[in-house]
Amino acid sequence: MTAFERGTDGPKVIVAGVDGSDSSLRAASYAAGLARRQNALLALVYVQPVMAAGVALGAPVAVTTDEIAEGLVAEIREAAEKVRDVWQVRWEFHTFRGDAYAGLASAADELKADAVVVGASESAGHRLVGSVAVRLVKAGRWPVTVVP
Repeated sequence: MTAFERGTDGPKVIVAGVDGSDSSLRAASYAAGLARRQNALLALVYVQPVMAAGVALGAPVAVTTDEIAEGLVAEIREAAEKVRDVWQVRWEFHTFRGDAYAGLASAADELKADAVVVGASESAGHRLVGSVAVRLVKAGRWPVTVVP
């Protein structure tokens, strides 16, 4: 039995993190172009945040993040339909729960990603914890492309 080996024949799975922000949608577009040229699977991943404080107070966090995920899927399907006759990309949409870094890392591991594409952080808070992109790069487990 042959063991899984990354990067031997070009990427087969490209993971793109999406959260509805402009930079994440640009990252998804960039990743779609890579996937098309490499005939790879594009795995679009939305990480549903788990907000313990909101849950403790009875806030409907899961419903809200499910609605965001459904909206993203609808937006992606609409965009894919517009370009269907021009070019085809095999894609899947996945949701994971947790913080963005842990969710994307889990997705990349589970899907055996050959590359990860994310948008540059649009948040000032990343200076305290470190941006998701920087944390993915520091993990050193996949090639990471950060799209501005």
